Amino acid sequence: MHLRDLTRYLTELSDNNNRPWFVMNKPRYDILREEFLELVTQVIAELGKFDAQVKFCNPKKAMFRINRDVRFAHDKSPYKTHFSAAIAPNDMRRPSMAGGPTWYFQISPDGVLGIGAGEYIPPPHRLKALRNHMVNDAAGFKKALANKALKARYGSITEEHKLQRPPKGFDPEHEHIEFIKLKSFFVYQEVKLPLNKPDELLGMIVGAFKDAWPLVQWMRSAPVEEQEAA
Repeated sequence: MHLRDLTRYLTELSDNNNRPWFVMNKPRYDILREEFLELVTQVIAELGKFDAQVKFCNPKKAMFRINRDVRFAHDKSPYKTHFSAAIAPNDMRRPSMAGGPTWYFQISPDGVLGIGAGEYIPPPHRLKALRNHMVNDAAGFKKALANKALKARYGSITEEHKLQRPPKGFDPEHEHIEFIKLKSFFVYQEVKLPLNKPDELLGMIVGAFKDAWPLVQWMRSAPVEEQEAA
């Protein structure tokens, strides 16, 4: 896709985040949106070569809308200033649903590509399942984190949303207790976009996803926990 055109558009949108500007520049948005849809389609096709569960995902459902939900936000800017997509089995990308690993990437106005995989703030039953899985398959979790490609790319799981104390029922001395304290289990990287070589973008995204594959596989092996009744 035309990365320079996209980053220029997103930069201008950041400076003019209002409906009149957006409507006036709608033709630009429509072209860029179609190009991004084609990129997401290609990512799903390549991702499906090693992750069969997402092979037939709908690229349109993977893409996030440009409109922001401002109902409870202090910032009332109506539009997001990045293009993003999340790919998950059965197109269930949202944590409020069943939960499970998601592949995510976004393009920002400053020319940065954000790439990640895992479970961001999973629902309670899924969070419990992952914590229990760290206890019951401690060796498997350790092996996934020790994968050379994953470590080289991401380092480790991000420590955003971490409890100060171990959750109830878990041994404070467990070897993975610092990970058990987490409320999100996600690896994430930010890299500069290849503005002069846009053809390299697809390979960058798929390569980053492939490096996160060992962790995604381990997460998918977690036994399903029943959801508690409301």
